[in-house]
Amino acid sequence: MGRKPTITRNLLLDIAEDIVRSDGAKGLTIEALARSAGVSKGGVQYSFASKDDLVRALIDRWTNQFDEMLKEDEPTTAVAFVRRYIQAMRASQEAMNAKMAGLMIAYMRNPENLREVREWYHAMFERLGAGTPDKQAARVAFLAVEGLFLLRIVGVDDDDTWMTLLDDVESTLARLAG
Repeated sequence: MGRKPTITRNLLLDIAEDIVRSDGAKGLTIEALARSAGVSKGGVQYSFASKDDLVRALIDRWTNQFDEMLKEDEPTTAVAFVRRYIQAMRASQEAMNAKMAGLMIAYMRNPENLREVREWYHAMFERLGAGTPDKQAARVAFLAVEGLFLLRIVGVDDDDTWMTLLDDVESTLARLAG
């Protein structure tokens, strides 16, 4: 009779997130995760064969959480969708901090992962559409929010700057879209 596992894949992901928050993307290794979880490296590799698999699982988890935030009160227009996107960014808290964003940058070094990210953005642009002033305003606001996300990588999220800049995007979208 085999022994029951004492640590789950989700618990390993929770611990991995803690490592990235405290030590940054470079601190996340199979060995560091095993040490923090109190299991062997083989125990971690049972769930994640490699660091790339671990990082992919973290990115998938964050993307799924963010996508779930976007699905609440499914918006019907491009402007409503971008307003919901801004709300989701505000609510994302630590899952979108600079260290997590840094891990995402490392993730995109793999050509297959970069392809998936590009496909996600193409789907977003398709959803937002083009042509009408409202759709153009929504696309510009979306791009501004994505730019703010990238600015978090260099630390432009201190002293409430992040929320103030999101407020600026939101009020500009309201003015442009009416």
